Amino acid sequence: MDRRKFLSGAAGATVAGTVLGARPAAAAAVATPRQPDSFAHPGKDFPKVGGDLGNQNHTPLDQINRRTVDRLGGAWHVNLEGGDTSSAQQSTIVAQDGVLYVQTTQQNVFAVDGRTGAVRWKTNVGSNKTNMRGVALGQGKVFSTSGANIVYALDQKTGAVVWKTQLLTEDPTQGTPEPCDPANGQCGGATGTLAGAIVYWDGLIYVGMQGSTAGARGRAYALDAATGKIAWTFWAVPGPGQFGNDTWEGDSWQTGGAVPWIHPAVDPDLGLVYWTFGNPYPRTNGSTRAGDNLFANCIVAIDAKTGQRRWHFQSVHHCIWDYDNVMAPVLADLRIDGKLRKVVVYGSKVGMYYILDRTNGKPVQGVEERPVPQDARQKTAPTQPYPAGDPFVPQEPRLDNATRPVPFYPNGGLFTPHWDRATIIFPGAGGGADWAHVSFNPGTGWIYVGYGLINSAYSNTNGGRVNTARPYGEYFAGGLAAVDPKTNKLVWSKDSEWSLAHGNGILTTGGGVMFQGGPDGNLIAMDDTDARELWRFQCGAGVHTSPVSYEIDGQQYLAVFAGGNGLPYPDIPKGDHLWAFKLGGKVGPVAAPTPPSRRNQIRTAPVTAAAAGYTVTLGRIWDATAGRPGAQENTVAQNAMSPHNLTVPVGTEITFLNPPDNATAHGAVSFFEYEFDSGTLMPGQSFKHTFSQKGEFFYNDPIYPQNTGKIVVV
Repeated sequence: MDRRKFLSGAAGATVAGTVLGARPAAAAAVATPRQPDSFAHPGKDFPKVGGDLGNQNHTPLDQINRRTVDRLGGAWHVNLEGGDTSSAQQSTIVAQDGVLYVQTTQQNVFAVDGRTGAVRWKTNVGSNKTNMRGVALGQGKVFSTSGANIVYALDQKTGAVVWKTQLLTEDPTQGTPEPCDPANGQCGGATGTLAGAIVYWDGLIYVGMQGSTAGARGRAYALDAATGKIAWTFWAVPGPGQFGNDTWEGDSWQTGGAVPWIHPAVDPDLGLVYWTFGNPYPRTNGSTRAGDNLFANCIVAIDAKTGQRRWHFQSVHHCIWDYDNVMAPVLADLRIDGKLRKVVVYGSKVGMYYILDRTNGKPVQGVEERPVPQDARQKTAPTQPYPAGDPFVPQEPRLDNATRPVPFYPNGGLFTPHWDRATIIFPGAGGGADWAHVSFNPGTGWIYVGYGLINSAYSNTNGGRVNTARPYGEYFAGGLAAVDPKTNKLVWSKDSEWSLAHGNGILTTGGGVMFQGGPDGNLIAMDDTDARELWRFQCGAGVHTSPVSYEIDGQQYLAVFAGGNGLPYPDIPKGDHLWAFKLGGKVGPVAAPTPPSRRNQIRTAPVTAAAAGYTVTLGRIWDATAGRPGAQENTVAQNAMSPHNLTVPVGTEITFLNPPDNATAHGAVSFFEYEFDSGTLMPGQSFKHTFSQKGEFFYNDPIYPQNTGKIVVV
């Protein structure tokens, strides 16, 4: 390929069409079997995050339908935290008997009148801010986690504390020479924090955690809903004598990660909880933990009452790519080849689904273990599992959409190994489907999933390297896809200007309309057969929760909590907007916030050309306090351009300098908008360029491509 064409052009600037040549939408060919009543499907209530125990995210309510949705308007709107825009919000609403229950990152739990928006009660559960993804309801209680790793049971009518239980407790003997106790699990590494929505079923609540990025040893809890007493603990990284411990080299299990940070599904008829577990620790350096590393990157079917493993399926062996595939699994009954099959849908970041028999974990359409590229330093697994069917996103970077790699990085597809050189891989750590809640629509028989088109640059974290950096200057985008779980084939995909994989949940309805929000604050209604837009509404902050629907006195309502997020865009507008909608609602949209940048921006404070002496110094980190380049050469940092962010008046000449006391060659080449190319500069050499047009120009070092800077010409 011509080098200039690779560096220039705007292929990443917009995303149009479809990413995988999707098939035309078709009507559901076969009636979907009746879904199990034991799942406790939504009706007038939306009683749990995910809608029902199978996480189908579907309501049968049909008053809001394709013919009426254009009459949808705000029923009411409330700012739960007084208009605070400092925190992201990830809590999906649950609704029961006309009351909505929702948490905030500010550690408050609310009960809100679903008809009027009036706050019935508010209970604070602490001051340690953390992700709050949804409460559970049961036995007349509201169950919530807190940032202090305490589980609370609140009286559903008053919000009063009924009981509280501290989890993730530290062993007081840790820090001494005594050996690690596998039963306690506090074996080096971080403690982690509670995470994921709570799930209630049959007298127990199920609580997960996060923290594998720092070496917490994962575990999943079941607590007695009446008392808060721990009923069982499932250790996601097996200790000595436990099944799977031999899949970890030496004592690497002690800080193994594999945390369950999204809520599980429950099949009451089989008595099983289906939980997905995250990546091993260290995330991108497999050199210290040879083996498949169970139960990292697994879905595990756990006896709901005893906590015993019944079966497991591992989607990525010995992961070094942060492909944790943590999602809220979806349970469905399907008729496949004339037989009724009980399935669980699993998979996210790899951009493809594994459709498994939920009675035994066997792949319904089959899985092939294929040889993959190897790197002995990473102790890579020789094969990886590929399910039959279609991926719903590309499996490697492309030049015609937002996965276009920033130049000069090595790059590759799904299971490309990496070591010390930052390597761009797609799907990236935040690509594929990540953790947005998907929907199974019994009306069409399809799974609907939001995806992200986001590269990551992987390295092993040694010597100050970043493990899964999103290269500065790359474009972000995403879209929506429909997958037929009977065949695991893609029905259609529709690209969006936004990544829709970070909490942007999907609700399908009996009215043939599906709803999903985006990072720009818009809540969008679409036809469930082809994703044709039918209605949109500006909520005032990014929508990174799932919409829900409920009914009061025969009136169908739609509700959503819009509070933004921190990923994948750092500048997603944040807030505390709780909205309810109904047909004929009179409350209008709020002013649109500033949408996120579609490129991964450099956000350090800009330095003027005069303050920088009209010079960019290569391979150095800017010392903001001293107002000059740092004294030491740096070849691994993303910000080793001095200054990192430069403001230049039109017509200004800038010198790019490789200082004489640097030890290696450097360079500066602008990419995607071709503006300048220094070539290779040896220590002591320089290159000059005059900026004659306004614009924003990203550039990087062709020798050390993660070293990236930005010049804004004004």
